[in-house]
Amino acid sequence: MSHLLRTVCLLMVSWALMAPSLAQAAPRYLFKIATLAPDGSVWARHFQAFQNEVTAKSNGEIGFKLYMGGVMGDDRAMYRKMRIGQLQGGGFTMTGISETVPDFRVMAIPFLFRSYAEVDRVAEGLFPLFQKAFLDKDLVLLAMTEVGFVYTMSGAPVTTVAQLRASKCWAPENDPLSRSFLEDMGVTPIPLSIPDVLSSLQTGMINTVFNGFYGSIVLQWFTKTKYITDTPFGYAYGGLVFAKDAFDKLPPQHAALMATVAKKHFAGLLLDTRRSNEEALVTLKNNGVKLVATDKETLRQLMTVRDQKTVPRLVGTAFSKGIYEAAIRLLTDFRAKPAAGAAAK
Repeated sequence: MSHLLRTVCLLMVSWALMAPSLAQAAPRYLFKIATLAPDGSVWARHFQAFQNEVTAKSNGEIGFKLYMGGVMGDDRAMYRKMRIGQLQGGGFTMTGISETVPDFRVMAIPFLFRSYAEVDRVAEGLFPLFQKAFLDKDLVLLAMTEVGFVYTMSGAPVTTVAQLRASKCWAPENDPLSRSFLEDMGVTPIPLSIPDVLSSLQTGMINTVFNGFYGSIVLQWFTKTKYITDTPFGYAYGGLVFAKDAFDKLPPQHAALMATVAKKHFAGLLLDTRRSNEEALVTLKNNGVKLVATDKETLRQLMTVRDQKTVPRLVGTAFSKGIYEAAIRLLTDFRAKPAAGAAAK
């Protein structure tokens, strides 16, 4: 009996000693984050690398649960779930989160950028303004993400305005920039959320879309779009966003850690996304996708409509006059530098 009592006492002491370490195994600050990015994609890999480093460097005090591939719904659904506390963060597309933070969409004006050097300079200059706009909506923008330059992808060549008008053209749901520009060009776009695009291509509801080279492969849109117009239609991006009330619970050193690690990994994401787009273009060509050129007169028409019709009626509604002027000032200043021309590739 005395042997049994000693054994029981030893077990109780062991459990008591183990209890603190077991308690520490659960994170003090848990962030449930959702994204449309498919598991295994370049975007998902960087989300996971960010998560792993933050958890390790916080000694397990910060934890994450990632929901990939749109399992929590589209951007609208993700934001609703953040509002009620079911999620604490998300990897949002620009079109989705800009319903809440309209100024964030300014960099998506069609045909605005000529190079990634221009993109990087404008994004760097606007980032503090974007962060303030998110804070005004009780959100924390920790980093920007990227799809990259997006191109017109179609079932038949689209190199003229007439061909664009004749197409069954998609526009991202709740994206006033693309929709307004296309309407100003005489196109009647069909608005759809990103998860609905592939099935709509398969049924023939649409035959013309906009995506990056890598994105078109990951989302399988390339299987129904055999032509790519070789001039970028625009620039697509997003953001890593957290609910402010959840983020504010972090002690200062943990908040700083999150910001530092995000800056590191999402800067790497930009480079990897651009590399993936280059590699994807080769893959697309190997799968029979053809690049077609837009003539200069068509480009002139597109930009004239953008400058004289689309932008004037969107400033002050789709985004503020202040953010638009800041973006154009940054872009103009960059282009005025001698090195800018050489960087525009």
